[in-house]
Amino acid sequence: MAKTWVLDTETKGTGAHVVPLEKVLRQPGVERDLATVTFAPPPSPETVEAPEPQAPLRFKLVDVLGARELARDVSLRATLRLLQNISTVLDARVYVWTPSSGRWRLLTLDEHKLLWRFRGRAAAGAAS
Repeated sequence: MAKTWVLDTETKGTGAHVVPLEKVLRQPGVERDLATVTFAPPPSPETVEAPEPQAPLRFKLVDVLGARELARDVSLRATLRLLQNISTVLDARVYVWTPSSGRWRLLTLDEHKLLWRFRGRAAAGAAS
């Protein structure tokens, strides 16, 4: 005996597929309830705690040519002053302290270059 096939369009994703007619008839057109999501209202400004002020950045400077540490746990201004004595941006490695991981993170080359551009301005800002 031959089966009758119909196109079932209830599928999700790539589209419909062909199923036996008996399968469709066994499942009467009962509509499924939609799954609903209830979102919590955003917290009121009174209940939100103010974020703690971020601690100033701390730096470590390592001379690549001499393989020695020039400074550890110094401020940005002190780091920029030390960079004035370095001949090129590639001659020093600068690390920043990340309290969340408890480690020194090596700055990227772009971050090194950014510090390098500001190294002369630190002395000018301190003098004025």
